[in-house]
Amino acid sequence: MEIDFIIETARRQFENPPHVVAVEVKRAERWDRAWEKPLRSITRGPGLKIDRLIGIYCGSRTYQFDDITVFPVEDFISALFAGEIF
Repeated sequence: MEIDFIIETARRQFENPPHVVAVEVKRAERWDRAWEKPLRSITRGPGLKIDRLIGIYCGSRTYQFDDITVFPVEDFISALFAGEIF
């Protein structure tokens, strides 16, 4: 499976795994829940601590599906610059 961005937010230290934020980006007006499958699969893999799972799309509504937050691209950029993503 492929995920668009995996951003390391904290390096591996001693016995603690690296912390990451996984981001899936889609150029669509509607979010398709099938696109969450790669994000969900990374949580089952060993050796990573997932801090956040994020979807970004061209729609207008923010969604929260369990541990995945889906942002419209403009809202994601605003949250990113406000320091609310990392």
